[in-house]
Amino acid sequence: MKAAIFGILALPLALIGAAGTVTAAGNVERATFAGGCFWCMEHPFDALPGVFSVTAGYTGGQKKDPTYKEVSAGGTGHAEAVQIVFDPSKISYGKLLDVYWRNIDPTTKDRQFCDVGNQYRSAIFYHTEEQHRAALQSKESLEKGKPFKEPLVTGIVPAGEFYPAEEYHQHYYKKNPIRYRYYRNGCGRNQRLKDLWGNTAGEAD
Repeated sequence: MKAAIFGILALPLALIGAAGTVTAAGNVERATFAGGCFWCMEHPFDALPGVFSVTAGYTGGQKKDPTYKEVSAGGTGHAEAVQIVFDPSKISYGKLLDVYWRNIDPTTKDRQFCDVGNQYRSAIFYHTEEQHRAALQSKESLEKGKPFKEPLVTGIVPAGEFYPAEEYHQHYYKKNPIRYRYYRNGCGRNQRLKDLWGNTAGEAD
């Protein structure tokens, strides 16, 4: 669907910058979330205090070192995802979960907004048993207090190998802000998040 939206905007993609790397010493943990297009899942976490890096990539599949073309075509089993490296003394995993939920549509299976397919599924990939329990509790609590009627179908599964996406996908919202905003609006992401979460919806740009 991204290709269809950008058919009339086939401009060269800037290949600048690199995926975030951790340079600080100390206690760090990883969190991995899938919520459809990974372009739209970096921004909500990037500026949070205590987050060292957010990397777009692929996880949850069988193929080693998958490419964007392979994943987007379906069949590899991978989902577009983001991996967050954070300092748990400055930001809790629970806070990351809160941000995650309000930036996805947890009511649709194998789809997020205009992007359809298993590669666009929503899922929490937990790295520790503590994260597993927190994710289950978060989902249960949200199910009881959610502002919409539909059930939550977001998966909670063990984390596996995470493959960083190609460089031009990293922090796409910074490199190509106009195309990024066009994609979010054209895909219906902003409106659907507002419909689901109201004033607590995630980032709109």
